[in-house]
Amino acid sequence: MTHYLHTQADLEAGLADLIRIDPRLAPVAETAGAFNLRRREGGYPGLCAIVCGQQLSTASAAAIRERLFKAFDPFHHDAVRTARSDKLKRLGLSNAKIKAVKEIGKAVSTGAIDLNAIGEMDADSAHQLLTALHGVGPWTADIYLLFCLGHADAFPAGDLAVQEAARIALNLRKRPDPKALTKIAEAWRPWRGVAAHLMWAYYHVVKRREGISVETAAKTVKAKKHWPQIKKTKTSAKKTLAKKTSAKKKAATAGSARKTKGAKRAT
Repeated sequence: MTHYLHTQADLEAGLADLIRIDPRLAPVAETAGAFNLRRREGGYPGLCAIVCGQQLSTASAAAIRERLFKAFDPFHHDAVRTARSDKLKRLGLSNAKIKAVKEIGKAVSTGAIDLNAIGEMDADSAHQLLTALHGVGPWTADIYLLFCLGHADAFPAGDLAVQEAARIALNLRKRPDPKALTKIAEAWRPWRGVAAHLMWAYYHVVKRREGISVETAAKTVKAKKHWPQIKKTKTSAKKTLAKKTSAKKKAATAGSARKTKGAKRAT
């Protein structure tokens, strides 16, 4: 049976059942306090809005969405998929996102996928269908199912804030990667979507208590993900600098030796 989060009452009922399933989440819910259900428009407009906001700040994503939806009113898949790419680019979309919204529009137009009907499927099957679309990754698919269709078991295991919240809430040694978090979340079925809402709320509260803005905290979490590469780059740079310095010293020593030898010959 598929559960849905269409109302605040649905969310609260799901949370009560989730805590019954996993009592460890009771203190997490107490810390998080009351939190609201987050919903967005579904269908082609909803999925495109998420795709257009990928890897962007909240403000930048909102600005592009506003320009896009003003340019195409109503926002219909046939209008977007047949639009000139240069027009979409002027609205702020990258080449990759232009291809994505066009390919998704084509899939909807040909009936290859029904972006509303997939909400009636189990979360894993719906996730698989969505990620088969060009430009729709695991995070985008799960966010669409959860926010746009209200699927109560959709779980964005790749969301960095959810990962960090789970690390703190469950007292884990390190932030779980998507695979590890998916395994942990198995115990939360059929309310994994409620667990995601809970983790976001908990994350906001914890970071506020630490005196860190949510945006700064998110940037820090993303930066940590790339620390190994950053350290490696710095180490390589140091080695290169050391080699250059050593070469200069050798050249200077050789030059000094030649001058001394020349002076002796002159004498």
